[in-house]
Amino acid sequence: MTNEHAQHSGAWVSFTYASFLGSATMVAAGILFMPVDFWIKGYLAMGVVMLVQSCVTATKTVRDVHEARRMVNRIEDAKTERLLMSVTKE
Repeated sequence: MTNEHAQHSGAWVSFTYASFLGSATMVAAGILFMPVDFWIKGYLAMGVVMLVQSCVTATKTVRDVHEARRMVNRIEDAKTERLLMSVTKE
């Protein structure tokens, strides 16, 4: 069994951080300079924060489910390989 683990390049990681920071800055500036009352700005800001938190949680959950399936598949593959090895030895 091989232990393949994809690594992201430093440029990709930097791009994702810069992209998130840029989009968060633009949304914050948009809310700040919007010509509405302060309570509406606060409501929009809370919504954006909750949306980001939900995206992070959903992403982590999808990744965890995928990793769990991979581990189950690897365990099943190892059991199958062991069974085949015992059958071929007899």
